[in-house]
Order: sequence, then structure tokens, then C-alpha cells
Amino acid sequence: MFKVGDSAVYPAHGVAIVKRIDEREVGGRVKQFYVLQVIETQMTIMVPVDNADSVGLREIISDKEVSNVYKILKKRDVKIDQTTWNRRYREYSEKIKTGSVYEIAEVLRNLFLLRSSKDLSFGERKMLDQAKALLVKEISLARQAQEDAIEEEIQTIFAS
Repeated sequence: MFKVGDSAVYPAHGVAIVKRIDEREVGGRVKQFYVLQVIETQMTIMVPVDNADSVGLREIISDKEVSNVYKILKKRDVKIDQTTWNRRYREYSEKIKTGSVYEIAEVLRNLFLLRSSKDLSFGERKMLDQAKALLVKEISLARQAQEDAIEEEIQTIFAS
């Protein structure tokens, strides 16, 4: 259960702040809703409290989990899908939609590695930016660090 003011991760949209917990009547029953504001876009989302798990709403990762994310980013002996860009795009979109920080890290790593061997499509470049933005925002909150510093750490990982 989240409280007002808590940070939460909403799949594919990123980190959001719980602004309010409202009650609304739906189908003759009163239900509670988290009213979230996505930090990156200022979009407001309402999530039924009893559906929070099923939609993938989760807490910010811990510092220990950040280390695991960095391990995924550093892993180089991975097989990159060499299928058509649109098939890869669909697969990576599904991974981002899960909201799993580990799936998002895999997408970022794979697109960075792919970029070093060929040009990415416009959609893949946008997805790389989206995955990086999602990770940077969450890791900066988890580590209580500036986003610029986290972005530099990620760039350093891919430069080596």
C-alpha cells in the first residue's frame, strides 16, 4: 500500500508520485484509487488500489537492485536479435511495458550494443532514449543522486 507522497513506478511511464488516494463509486461500489503524477510527463493516472499489483505498480528499486541493473548493462556476451527492426521493436516494447527494471536494462543494453554494429531505426533510437530515461530516473531516486551523474555512469558503462 502506497501513501500520499510516495514514489512508485508505473510500467512504461516511469516514476510517479502518489498525489492523492481518492474514493469513487464504480459499478455501485466504492473503490479507492491512487492518483499518480508521472514525473517525466506530468501525466495524471488513476490506478485502483486493489489492481495496483496487476497493473505492475511497484516501489522504486533498492540500492542493491541498482547493482544488479548495472551488472545487466555491463554484460556483453549476449546474443542480439538480428531479426527485422520492427520485430525487435515489438519485442523490446513488450519488455518495457512490463515495468521491470531488469527488462528495461536489457533493452537499453541490447540497443546500445546493436547501435555499435549498425544504424538503429528511428523507432529503436526513440526506444533507446525511453529506456535510458526510465532507468536514469529510477536509479537516481534509488541512489538519491543527480540524474546527470547516473546518466554519466551509464554512458561510462557503454564506453568501456
